[in-house]
Amino acid sequence: MVQRVRIALTLAVVIALAPALAVAEPAARVFINGKPNAVFFNDGDSFRVLKGAYRGAKARLAGYNTLESHGAVHQWGRWTAKELYVIAKLATLKARQGTWHCTTDEKRDGYGRMLMWCRDLAIYQVRHGLAHAMSVRGPAKAVLLKAQALAQRERVGIWAHGIPAYVMTSVHSAEEDTRGRGTYNRLVSSGDGHSAKYWHETSYNECDNVCVRVRDFTDAEVKAAIAKLKSNGDLMAKLSGVTPKLLEGAVRHYARFGVVDNPFPDKLTRPLMLALHKIAKATFKGKSVIGSCMIHVAFKRRYGTGRAACLK
Repeated sequence: MVQRVRIALTLAVVIALAPALAVAEPAARVFINGKPNAVFFNDGDSFRVLKGAYRGAKARLAGYNTLESHGAVHQWGRWTAKELYVIAKLATLKARQGTWHCTTDEKRDGYGRMLMWCRDLAIYQVRHGLAHAMSVRGPAKAVLLKAQALAQRERVGIWAHGIPAYVMTSVHSAEEDTRGRGTYNRLVSSGDGHSAKYWHETSYNECDNVCVRVRDFTDAEVKAAIAKLKSNGDLMAKLSGVTPKLLEGAVRHYARFGVVDNPFPDKLTRPLMLALHKIAKATFKGKSVIGSCMIHVAFKRRYGTGRAACLK
């Protein structure tokens, strides 16, 4: 109860300060490859360089992820979305208050942002539960997983009211796939920080709450699912190199979490997952509980006067 009161008070302060913070663009000091730069933190894991050698560059900090700060869009466990929104704002404020040290080889992510590794900031955010360890490929950095394990053990920050198996970090609607590459939501393991792609063909409405559901299942349901998959000749042709043991493991994981994950081959997760989606409702009928959730709002509707109603 005391913690919830503190969070509520913090939320009030953050909301009251938000307009001033947006106008003032407070500069933090960040050393990039050993040279000082003035930067503006958009949130707890990205910034724009205001002065210095990389002036004008936008940076995404590698190794960890803070929750979205454009609105109360995350929820899991006994947290409310507004409480997790407070933590997202606190992660931003902490980043703005410190002096941090970053390195970069100037490579960029899919959004054109320069990728940087800021060890001291990353460890601080993860250790205090203001962020979670994350890697797009493979496990997250060992130093961050150690910090995260301590944060989870002590139930601090985002882990205080529940530790979901996956944290949903992005939600995309089917019509956003304009290049024919397929649509997926990104899930990040709260264990080793690796990313999993939840492939789907669903069109979400604005402000839909999209959730990972953790489900009970039986061995009989797994066997029935595999039998249905094997009746799909096109699918089995694509999975020709997959061993029966690996396929069963993938189906079991899907039955539990609704996603196909490691060690199943990444290039084959999409066709298998889409096939499992089609038979899931009739095959897996066990009791389910909600894991982590995230509200879908297209990027262009997250900011400014035209933001989505659920963000106001």
